[in-house]
Amino acid sequence: MSRVITLTTDFGWSDGFVGAMKGVILNLNPNATIVDLTHDIAPQNVEQGAFLFAASARYFPADAVHVVVVDPGVGSARRAIAVQAGKTLFVAPDNGVLSFALRDWRLEIRSPISSLPSPTRAVHLNKPEYWLPRVSNTFHGRDIFAPVAAHLSLGVPLEALGDPIDDWVRLSGHAMPSRAGDQIAGRVVHIDHFGNVVTNIGAELLAGMERARTVVRIGGRVVRGVKATYADAAPGELVALVSSSWHLEVAMREGNAAQALGASIGDEIVVALDRD
Repeated sequence: MSRVITLTTDFGWSDGFVGAMKGVILNLNPNATIVDLTHDIAPQNVEQGAFLFAASARYFPADAVHVVVVDPGVGSARRAIAVQAGKTLFVAPDNGVLSFALRDWRLEIRSPISSLPSPTRAVHLNKPEYWLPRVSNTFHGRDIFAPVAAHLSLGVPLEALGDPIDDWVRLSGHAMPSRAGDQIAGRVVHIDHFGNVVTNIGAELLAGMERARTVVRIGGRVVRGVKATYADAAPGELVALVSSSWHLEVAMREGNAAQALGASIGDEIVVALDRD
């Protein structure tokens, strides 16, 4: 059975970890189509993994199987889970790394490909017959998540893989942006290849704010207005805009905003209306 399986991890490319996961999947389902979303998540950074995965997952076929492994708790008491939203399946450690994707499914912030309502259900992956026979305490990506994804891609029903749960971990508190009146508080969740500073403030939170009067405060700097494109700034000038992931980002035209701001993942960012 041909079915898309995506992989998102913090494993990098210098070791054989990603290749081993692919080998496990292809041994069980030689017809699977495996797509690498990214393996360059900062080590153990669950929040960044959750953001980058959600930004890309919505553009895949509705029946894709998504494996997300950013797992600082590997080998501990944290659960391994699988979640189904509509026809889409997710396999991951139960540490909140699916939070943004499942929030988007719930709010129907989907791609233009599909926006159908997606009821969600989940199981604790506690059926070892769907794992590899020998399980390492430090590599559940290969020994649990990869074989489970392959079985799902072959049509094994979610319920066969473990006991139902409804209390999977969601990122909360400081990991989620908040709006109070005309002020939004968020965090930097990613710095991309170009040095653009990407935040967890979704475009929907900016709704109703007059963008020309908006000020963005980050790293002791103030960026005035939320623009439409990078070209709305002069070369070397900071600019705030809604990125292709539909989140607020701060960029520098023909420069590196992260370096200019000294920005890091986790830094606070505040958006407000200029009352002056």
